[in-house]
Amino acid sequence: MYPMKIERIILEGRFVRLEPLTDKHTDALCQAISDGELWNLDVTLVPHPDHIEKFLKKAHEAYASGDGLVFATIDKETNQVAGSTRFMKADLPHRRIEIGYTFLGKSWQKTRINTEAKLLMLEHAFETILLNRVEFLTDYLNASSRTAILRLGAKEEGILRNHMVMPNGRIRDSVLYSITSNEWPEIKQHLSSKLG
Repeated sequence: MYPMKIERIILEGRFVRLEPLTDKHTDALCQAISDGELWNLDVTLVPHPDHIEKFLKKAHEAYASGDGLVFATIDKETNQVAGSTRFMKADLPHRRIEIGYTFLGKSWQKTRINTEAKLLMLEHAFETILLNRVEFLTDYLNASSRTAILRLGAKEEGILRNHMVMPNGRIRDSVLYSITSNEWPEIKQHLSSKLG
């Protein structure tokens, strides 16, 4: 039988552990967000530490509604929370999901943490849940995010014009990317080799 919702699971690799986000992660997540003052980046939607309770509440609601699962991203070497990522916009009858709302404290950016986290999530999506498609969506102006998504091996599918209104009022164009199940074996090999 095909699953009706994403199960609360821990995904663990050599460098990173993805734990379902709970209240126990609150203080450490705030520290990660403060590392680089991520809430000040105009091209992302990272909560200010003062609004972390609302972020956690929405994470719990998303899981309860079947939308997806929010993770705390744990650096295994230091056992510190490096940031967060999530499965979202789950459409399991059509066997697709989005990976998004990913952020890492400045100290963990451009490290193996994000690469392995995405490898673990993609592996779970394609090999355990047996999805056909994983999507990524980012701000057109977020050059570093766009580069990181392409480095995963995702294909750019197009631009969603005037897609969102950002907190500062800017009307955002979003870029849509995807990885499909037939592409996954080669991408898995590529990501595994990047991790050495």
